Amino acid sequence: MRLIKKSIERDMSGSVTLYPEEPEDMWHAFNLIRPNDTVRAPAVRRITTESRTGSTNSQRVHTTLTISVRKIDFDAQGGQLHINGQVTEENKVVSVGMFHTLDLELHRNFTLIKSEWDSVTLGVVKEACNAGDRAEIGAVVLQEGFANVCFITEYMTILRQRIEVPVPRKRVGSTTGYEKAVYQSIIRHFDFSALKVILLASPGFVADGLKDYIFLTALQSDYKPILHSKKKFVTVHCSTGHIHSLNEVLKSPEVSATLADTKFAKETKAMEAFFEMMVKDEFRAWYGPKEVERAVDKGAVGTLLVSNSLFRSNNVSERRKYVRMVEDVKKSGGTSLVLSSIHESGIRLDGLGGIAAILTFPLHDLDESDEEEGEEGEGEKGKSAEKVVA
Repeated sequence: MRLIKKSIERDMSGSVTLYPEEPEDMWHAFNLIRPNDTVRAPAVRRITTESRTGSTNSQRVHTTLTISVRKIDFDAQGGQLHINGQVTEENKVVSVGMFHTLDLELHRNFTLIKSEWDSVTLGVVKEACNAGDRAEIGAVVLQEGFANVCFITEYMTILRQRIEVPVPRKRVGSTTGYEKAVYQSIIRHFDFSALKVILLASPGFVADGLKDYIFLTALQSDYKPILHSKKKFVTVHCSTGHIHSLNEVLKSPEVSATLADTKFAKETKAMEAFFEMMVKDEFRAWYGPKEVERAVDKGAVGTLLVSNSLFRSNNVSERRKYVRMVEDVKKSGGTSLVLSSIHESGIRLDGLGGIAAILTFPLHDLDESDEEEGEEGEGEKGKSAEKVVA
């Protein structure tokens, strides 16, 4: 993503013009654009005109539309972002108030206007426009006759192709047709020069067999991109060939060491630390919006884990609450991690309500309801009154 123009006022209102350069930039745009924001972008509108004789003529007209966002639809596999809303600025083609769907496209500017830019959204802009190289991973999670070819970036886990090839019982262990299909898939989908590591994960020795096949075929065909990337291939054991096994793969020591400096590896490590703390000291590991908010208010949070899905809430006060929590933890010297909701770690966090925290010291009864706290408070007042009477 390239930052073209940034104009933020003192009251934190303003606009940002961005230029998406790669499919992952659409994921960043999805996390930036929210209902009631205003988006200005190129659009194509079909216009039908009628002649005096009654004949009609339809043509597609290119224009620039400004809409107030109502609905956002993101296709992770295709890297496409569709924004539906009402037109707010009239032009020759479309009247104010009409509904239109903008399709944000690569290599075309779009301008995002917000009434309030908070620290989280500005952080997303900064990360998206960071010119530094992003660690990217290719992964093939497989078992006999079945494979998932995936592409993993700092923010997304994308299934590029699912391969299923029947393996005759009498020929188990001799899966040439299957291995050929996987080989062709990784050549088609992986940019070997850009990838930091290529994971081959499976139960048993299936991954090892695939690795041998890949290098033998590349050697026979003199396919240099694979031959020059030999050190990037890592075989790992996992329980199944299904895509959810990626979480298991990314936790393995050999993979963790290779990917220690990547964003999602840090997120995975933080989630593991949280679950370990739940076992070791349950009163230092809390999850859920109310419980974590109370821990933040008490200044007890050492590590805050928040899914970015919470910042896409249509409720403005809800979004502000989570932004405040992130900022408060940072001010108190803690660490705040905003996890991608389509990475394995983010999916696990969403299963806990989208927010969790590791505390610096144990706290009890954070899960008490407000009514219980109110009853306790009245009880304390009653006891004080009894002492005064006595």
